[in-house]
Amino acid sequence: MKKIAVLTSGGDAPGMNAAVRAVVRSAIYYGAEVYGVKQGFHGLIKGQIEQMDRSSVADIIHRGGTILQTARSEEFKTEAGRKRAMYAVEMFGLDGIVVIGGDGSFKGAQKLDELGVPTIGIPGTIDNDLRYTESTIGFDTAVNTVIDAISKIRDTSSSHGRANIIEVMGRHCGDIALYAGLAGGAETIIVPEMYFDINKVCGKLVQGKNRGKLHSIIILAEGVGDRFEMGKQIEKITGIETRVTILGHIQRGGSPTAYDRILASKLGARAVQLLLEGKKARAVGIKALNVIDVSLEKAINADSSFNDEMYDLADILSI
Repeated sequence: MKKIAVLTSGGDAPGMNAAVRAVVRSAIYYGAEVYGVKQGFHGLIKGQIEQMDRSSVADIIHRGGTILQTARSEEFKTEAGRKRAMYAVEMFGLDGIVVIGGDGSFKGAQKLDELGVPTIGIPGTIDNDLRYTESTIGFDTAVNTVIDAISKIRDTSSSHGRANIIEVMGRHCGDIALYAGLAGGAETIIVPEMYFDINKVCGKLVQGKNRGKLHSIIILAEGVGDRFEMGKQIEKITGIETRVTILGHIQRGGSPTAYDRILASKLGARAVQLLLEGKKARAVGIKALNVIDVSLEKAINADSSFNDEMYDLADILSI
C-alpha cells in the first residue's frame, strides 16, 4: 500500500476537511504517498487527482465544507463510468481509496472494491442516517446550528406571541429534528419515523398559550408534509399567528464543533491504518466512544432504527 487516495462525495458536511487532514497526514506519517481526488467520483472519472503533502491540509481542521469539493455522479453508476474511473486509478497507480460521505458514497466505494480497489468508508453526512455508527461527521455541528437558530427565532417569536415552525434537513431521517428539538426545548417535534396528529399539536399550543407562554416552537423534519399548509392549519385551528422558517443549507455550513473535529480525526486516521493492514470494503464509525469498523455491506444495510425513548422524553418535557 504505497499510494492512497481520498475523496469526498455527496452532500458536504462540517468536519469533512478534518477527516481529509487526518487521512493525508496519517498516510504520510506511515510512509505512504497520498492523493486528493477533486469532486468525488465525478473527479475520479475525469482524472482530477493531485498528490498532497502536509501543507496541503494546513489550517483546514476548522473549516466547513470540503477543500476537495464534492459532486454527485450519475456517470459513475454506469459500467462505462466505472471503467473510466478504473483507468484513472491505474494511471495514477492508486493502491487504495478512502471515501468520505453518506450511504450513496459508500455504495460507490463498494463498487470500487468489487473492481479490485481496496476502499474504506468514513461516514460524513449531517443526516446521521448511517445506523452502524452512533454519529456521523457533521451531525453534531448541524444540530448546534439548528439550536442557535431556535434561540434566535424564540426571541422574536416571544416578542410577537407567535408560533414558529422550523424546518430542518435530514432527508428520510429525523435525527436532526429530534436532537435539536430536545436540546432546544421545542414544544413539538415532527419526524418521518413517528405518526403525528395535527390536533394534538394544536392542543399543546393552546394549552401553552393559556398558561401564559409567549412563544411556541415546532421542529419539522423536511419531507413530512407541506410546512406552509401546516402553518395555515395551525393558525386556523388555534388562532395563534404562525410563521415558517426553512433553515436549509445553512445547516451544512460553518466551522465544525470540537466533537466533529475529533471524530473526523479519529476516523480518518483509522481508515488509513485499515488500508495499511490490508483491509478492504470496511467502514469506520464510533460506538461508546470507541472507533469501530464494519463491512461496507453491513454499514449500508444497517437497520434504520429510531430513538423512540428520546422522542418520548422530548414529548414529556414539553408539557
